[in-house]
Amino acid sequence: MLTLRERQKQRRRDRIFRTAINLFREKGFHQTTATDIAKASHVSRGTFFNYYAYKEAVLLDFGAQLLGELREQALAELNQGSPPLEVLRRLWNRLAEVSERERVLLSPLAYELLNPDPQRAKAAFEALPLGDLIAEILYPLKIQGRLRQDMSLERISRSMADVYLLSALRWAAYTPGRQLKDEMNKFLDLMLEGALSREVGKPAKAARTSS
Repeated sequence: MLTLRERQKQRRRDRIFRTAINLFREKGFHQTTATDIAKASHVSRGTFFNYYAYKEAVLLDFGAQLLGELREQALAELNQGSPPLEVLRRLWNRLAEVSERERVLLSPLAYELLNPDPQRAKAAFEALPLGDLIAEILYPLKIQGRLRQDMSLERISRSMADVYLLSALRWAAYTPGRQLKDEMNKFLDLMLEGALSREVGKPAKAARTSS
């Protein structure tokens, strides 16, 4: 059981979080300052920084919540017997949909993963373990020997997570008029072509079809 003080702190954090997300959506992330968030949350600027060391940290909470929901859906599908590649494809499409819907929020969030400050980049990586989720989905294929053996599951999965990140960033910056889902699925096909094992000399297209 949380103490009264702990409940009050949690409610205050939740209020700051909701207020910040609403302001980011209304005004834009870069146009919203920590002072704006604090004022709208009815707290001091110092109090805001007590809960979030920098503005982007609010986005880490937002991304962690989204990824948690996606993880629950994906693992539920695996537990119900859905083939791992189908689960991965549905995850990929959900990522595309939420990235398009929350473009204002997810673009600066994605850049935070590339922050030149190693501490902030590490915080973003730990808050958004997409590679770990992909590894959970692909693990049954690893056990079945259906993944290539010269790369670890971790490396394959994190490479796929990197592909999502770069696809989303490039789409947001250069081609927002296109469907992100189409772009992401092209790159997923390319990644799976290299990740799935196949017999030596067997045509790649046939190998992918049989998987």
